[in-house]
Amino acid sequence: MIGWLYILHSGKSDHYYIGSTNNLEERLKQHKRKQTYTTARLQTFTLVYSEKYDNITEARLREKKLKSYKSKKYIRRIR
Repeated sequence: MIGWLYILHSGKSDHYYIGSTNNLEERLKQHKRKQTYTTARLQTFTLVYSEKYDNITEARLREKKLKSYKSKKYIRRIR
């Protein structure tokens, strides 16, 4: 099963959200319906970046690595 790493950006708050999933389309729908705790508070957001992996484990490892940087500058460079 494939995996996805994705980055959302809220223009109003300049906040980034990094996540991973095995179904990117459905996960984005969940975010837009405010069904996820982590992004429900964001007014608006857009998908600014995604990477496809052979499996969800690889996507989650990449997510963990990106989150460890804790830097908007780094995220802006990879978009």
